[in-house]
Amino acid sequence: MIIRVMRATGSGKTTFINLISGSSLRVGTGLHSCTADIQVSQTFELERRSVMLIDTPGFDDTSKSDTDILGTIASFLGTAYEKNTKLAGVIYIQRISDNRMGGISTRNFRMFRKLCGDDTLKNVILMTNMWGEVSEEVALRNGARLLRHYNTLESAENILKCVISNHPEALQIQRELVEEKKAMSETAAGGILNEEFRQLARKHEEDMKKLEEEMKEVIEERDLKAEEELTEARKKLQAEMRRIEENSEKLASDYSAERAKFERQFQEQMEAARQEASDNQRKIENLESHLEGSVSAGEVKALRSELEELRNRRHDGPGCIVQ
Repeated sequence: MIIRVMRATGSGKTTFINLISGSSLRVGTGLHSCTADIQVSQTFELERRSVMLIDTPGFDDTSKSDTDILGTIASFLGTAYEKNTKLAGVIYIQRISDNRMGGISTRNFRMFRKLCGDDTLKNVILMTNMWGEVSEEVALRNGARLLRHYNTLESAENILKCVISNHPEALQIQRELVEEKKAMSETAAGGILNEEFRQLARKHEEDMKKLEEEMKEVIEERDLKAEEELTEARKKLQAEMRRIEENSEKLASDYSAERAKFERQFQEQMEAARQEASDNQRKIENLESHLEGSVSAGEVKALRSELEELRNRRHDGPGCIVQ
């Protein structure tokens, strides 16, 4: 069972994961991101289930472009789906300081919806510390739930408890990449970035034409200071145009290196899970052997309690992943 947590930089996503899992994942300060790549929490138990949380960078990250973020998230989810791993739920965090969902937040939420697909919104939790004027009506109409987090362990556990009983489902981007064999740029989420790139390219072309016209005027007027300023502005605009072009080309790539990395990680996780299952089985056999020779009622009770815990852990199945 997998749960995914997503939100923009500075939303408290990593802090939430550390609180409930007891981990020490790196947390950014202010709006500076520390989650430049996927971080994995330590395993913990909740409602007799083995839970592992995965923290990924959010869109509008301070150290990576949105193209790279989409590539990382999509590569991870695609690899997970190829390993028959589905999501039991998704947690989307509304930043406490966001009283109103502005331009960036609205755009990030659109990306979130395109990653999930409206069919899986019934497994979505919209988590917030404040009832603001948030435009999540579409998600709520499709079955998402809105829950408040009070920055306490109890409220964090209550939120996860609402998710762990869900029926795991594939996200839209997982179906697009794995079943429909689409390229990243052809997915619904990739389409949002492609449209943004096209709009920016058109705007930059218009801005460049205006700069060229202004440059002709100042050259004719022999205004050296204005010419110097316009030359600097043109360099900056050219650099921005190159960045947009590079991101557009990157979105069209297959992210094979990212996928290979996650393939290795999943293999390592499966090996670790098999080892843990083997260790648990040996512990169970040991405890059963001790139980047969026990004479103390107190010792019998303690051994039976430990046995029950190990047996529950053995039958939990896959852990929960919070991304």
